[in-house]
Amino acid sequence: MNSPQCSRAGCRADAHWQVVWRNPRIHAVDRRKVWTACPDHVGFLRDYLASRSFPVEVLALDTADAS
Repeated sequence: MNSPQCSRAGCRADAHWQVVWRNPRIHAVDRRKVWTACPDHVGFLRDYLASRSFPVEVLALDTADAS
């Protein structure tokens, strides 16, 4: 099984983080999307979403719940 890769465009590094988010204008409260991130891009992805006022949470890839 392959390791998850970073969701940042052009990056194929192994992911260590989950960036969990939703767009409140189109997603119900229980709908969450997940981007995976390497250590170099986790901050970029989190900040990109937060700057749009999206609820965002960063979780370690191995400890995040699977829901």
